[in-house]
Amino acid sequence: MVSTTAVKRALAALATRTNTATRPAVAVIDEADAARADLRRAAGFVDIGGLDRLRDAIASAERDGDDAVAERGREALDAYRRFRAAAAG
Repeated sequence: MVSTTAVKRALAALATRTNTATRPAVAVIDEADAARADLRRAAGFVDIGGLDRLRDAIASAERDGDDAVAERGREALDAYRRFRAAAAG
């Protein structure tokens, strides 16, 4: 279950974002990467559909030719797959 604090943090980030802020794909990949450091935050990211958003962000970064960002996204996605496999036993 996602904590109230995590939801408030996500909503605050959305509310303060502008068109001149970080590109959406980069923001999602940054979010996914940062969430890996905390199990609750990682679970919250997954619970709110983060993996689908992460896959979309990777594809967007690839289309934009931003190889470094796409690679960070793929590394994060691989980590979430390992988390899921470990949880499954």
